[in-house]
Amino acid sequence: MSARQKTTGSNRTHDDPPTRPARRGRTQAPATADAVPNPERRQEILEIAAKLFAEYGYKATSIREIAERAGMMGGSLYYHIRSKEALFIEIHDRALDAAARRVRAAMAPHTAPWARLEAACSEMLEIQLNAESLTLPIMNNFRSVPEEVKAILVKKRDEFETIFRDIVDALPLPPEMDRQIYRILLLRLLNTADTWYHEGRMSRAEIAMQILAIFRHDAPTTQRTKGTTKSSTKAAPKDPPARKRRAAA
Repeated sequence: MSARQKTTGSNRTHDDPPTRPARRGRTQAPATADAVPNPERRQEILEIAAKLFAEYGYKATSIREIAERAGMMGGSLYYHIRSKEALFIEIHDRALDAAARRVRAAMAPHTAPWARLEAACSEMLEIQLNAESLTLPIMNNFRSVPEEVKAILVKKRDEFETIFRDIVDALPLPPEMDRQIYRILLLRLLNTADTWYHEGRMSRAEIAMQILAIFRHDAPTTQRTKGTTKSSTKAAPKDPPARKRRAAA
């Protein structure tokens, strides 16, 4: 044997790659079916994690709990995800992408700016007030995530808000009205719908019409015709003559 092939007190030769020490803080999972990447299994994990984040919040949800709900060992979960932070970001982004698709689909049949705004408002209310929707509770976790995660989430939210930025930019608003403030107030109203909406007196579609009337500065009398919305403002009654007002007093 040559010196290159001699062993060093073990069965490994100098040509063999060195053995890497196991990482600390992470359980070494046994070779199981969960150790093999599987798109369906990963989707199941995402759905389980999304429900836990929505129910308990970001901080109170642990990787161990997600793994237990999925019927896995904690270490096996890392074959499907990189970290808790990356998992939350992916779920957050998917929720906003799904919401964006729904809002754009709702606006698609309309061309008039006000009709597009009403459609977008109505769909946003449906998304935010749906008990089975995870969009709102996932978005409400924003303040509890680490700062480096927030920076990533903000980029996605800015991307989503371009939908409403484009709508508001197309509206025939008075030149002195600031469109950014207009958009911020509108989105704040829609994004907090769960704090002020109560079932019963008005439907969600009717509330969307009221929101449109307020932001359009119209009286809340709206007529629908073939996919467009026409709002008519009734003229206020004229004050009676001064003589009649004094007589009535």
